Amino acid sequence: MTMNERDWLAARFEEHRPRLRAVAYRMLGSLGDADDAVQEAWLRLTRTDASEIENLGGWLTTVVARVSLNALRRRDVRREEPFADRMPEPIVDPAAGTDPEHEALLADSVGLALLIVLDTLSPPERLAFVLHDILAVPFDEIAAIVDRSPEAARQLASRARRRIRSGNLEPDGDVQAQREIVDAFLAAARDGDFERLLAVLDPEVVLHADLGPEIGMQEVRGAAEVARRASAFAQLGLDLRPVLVNGVAGIVTFREGRPYSMGALIVRGGRIVELDILADPERLEALGGGRYKG
Repeated sequence: MTMNERDWLAARFEEHRPRLRAVAYRMLGSLGDADDAVQEAWLRLTRTDASEIENLGGWLTTVVARVSLNALRRRDVRREEPFADRMPEPIVDPAAGTDPEHEALLADSVGLALLIVLDTLSPPERLAFVLHDILAVPFDEIAAIVDRSPEAARQLASRARRRIRSGNLEPDGDVQAQREIVDAFLAAARDGDFERLLAVLDPEVVLHADLGPEIGMQEVRGAAEVARRASAFAQLGLDLRPVLVNGVAGIVTFREGRPYSMGALIVRGGRIVELDILADPERLEALGGGRYKG
């Protein structure tokens, strides 16, 4: 391959990078792992005769999907390792609006709540759902990736869809309205007003909290128990900053100037139905939580 040919191919690849990164993030729940999958697709492309590829976008999507599927299968083999008990990596933006670089990643309401449920699926189920239901890839193409028949691929997506529909994953669309509910929740927690907390929490609200590798993920269900946890949390005297977490109203908290937690609060029907909290100090530092202090 000549330098001009490589430059031409690199330019074409960059046109597809945002979509490829979005596919890999939905599959893997980690921006670092997503970037690795996209880089692997580039390396494979450079070892392939591009003139024989009729649909470059489709070819690259298939490669990223296969690489991501293999990565998920390796995780399943190593389920005793900490990754199996971690919050997916959040995408954090200032409260004023989403960074344009993140828009493709967050299209189709790819929130933490969805990624947490996707983590409970088998790798083939996750791939079938992501490719078909989010990216509209036909089942015959998905079948070739998972080595199943098109009907079997359809069943994989159907099982995933049932699991996902059983959760409260779709937030209210108005971010400002979300923020008002979140602010009311935080104010009630600071005041220790249990009744006001219950008023903004859905009776079936669920709290997911990643407390780091030594403790792992915890789940709390029900408005009364979540309200008690929120009241105790509010007494820590934390400094709170509003942010967007995967496109929904969220907060970053600080204790003695260092990031203490980061969370997305899913508001649906005017009540909080889910709280997804990352409180692993090392991961918060790696995610640059301190950028949102000012």
